Amino acid sequence: MTSVGSGVFEIRIRTGGEHRVFYVAKFQEAVYVLHAFEKKGQKTSKRNIELGRARLSELLVQRRKNQE
Repeated sequence: MTSVGSGVFEIRIRTGGEHRVFYVAKFQEAVYVLHAFEKKGQKTSKRNIELGRARLSELLVQRRKNQE
C-alpha cells in the first residue's frame, strides 16, 4: 500500500461487506497494524489513507525514540 507508506501492506476481507487492514511487517520485533476499517466505496477514502500515514509516522518516531 505505497499510498500509505513504504513497507505497508493491505489485507482485504470480504464478509458480506468489505474490510481492510493496513499493516507493516518489515521490523523484526513485530507486525504493526496501522489501521482497520470497513470500506464503504470502491476507492479507499482519503481519510483512511491519511490515518494510516499518520500512524506509520507515529510508529517510526516511537521506534527512533526507543533506539536512543
